[in-house]
Amino acid sequence: MSINYAILGILSYKSLTGYDLKKIIQNSPFMYWSGNNNQIYKSLLELLDEGFVTSEVHHQESSPSKKIYTITNEGLAELKEWVISTPEPTEFKKTFLIQLAWADLLSTDELETILSGYENQVKMQLLIQRENMRRGKFSPNRTAREMSLWNLIHDNLISSYENELNWIQKVRRELCSHNGKETDKMQFKVIEKTNGRYIEYISAETPLCTEQDALDLIAICSENDTNHLIIHAEALSDDFFKLKTGVAGQMLQKFINFQVKTAAIIANEQLIHGKFKEMLAESNKGNSFRVFSSITDAENWLLNPK
Repeated sequence: MSINYAILGILSYKSLTGYDLKKIIQNSPFMYWSGNNNQIYKSLLELLDEGFVTSEVHHQESSPSKKIYTITNEGLAELKEWVISTPEPTEFKKTFLIQLAWADLLSTDELETILSGYENQVKMQLLIQRENMRRGKFSPNRTAREMSLWNLIHDNLISSYENELNWIQKVRRELCSHNGKETDKMQFKVIEKTNGRYIEYISAETPLCTEQDALDLIAICSENDTNHLIIHAEALSDDFFKLKTGVAGQMLQKFINFQVKTAAIIANEQLIHGKFKEMLAESNKGNSFRVFSSITDAENWLLNPK
């Protein structure tokens, strides 16, 4: 499929600059082109030559001039003709399957390592797709049917990643013995209140200390349809409280990126000292992460935004 049709489709929604088109394509979960300048402007030149779009320069007093592209009636007809054409066969390109084909060369631990790495990548993509859908990335939504179409496209992408995660678990069951080790279990509760829902993270066999731990918590929030999280200090590693390790900064940045409002319950004041105390004083001014000594205060902040 040519990127030209994706551009015509976007322009059928509204007139845009080349830069606007580039950002939409780059941020799209299913428009798979890189969206670099050469790709976009080469396609726009072709569409101009074919009469499928027009361009108009808009002059601005305090900013550079902008070239706005608009689809023509001929472009709309071309787009419709392509939309009703026979779909191309589905292509599945997963380099991981080629790796796995020769994985009998690996020990059980080595196989578990590559499966965990692939699983983490899939989890990350699943989080991104869910977050994009929640934030309502580019979607025309001009009619109820169009809104349903775009939502179903996102559903398709999300279910693909969910199915991939299920498949990874099947691979583990059939091929990995885990050497007698059990996977760390996250102990959490889904708390329902009249004014909202949140995840209360209590403990794990291994205390939280990595970006992946943060992503796992974000995934739990997403699966339970909430962006509110309470973490008890007992679930955090000692390194979390040592700012120089970077653990707290890395984990909190993930929560901020995915807009998960997080409260930590730290009753032991001895854990709050030095640079870590300074960081908390600053974060407590914001609305993304705060520390409380009681769960009641944490709940009030999470579920009663001012």
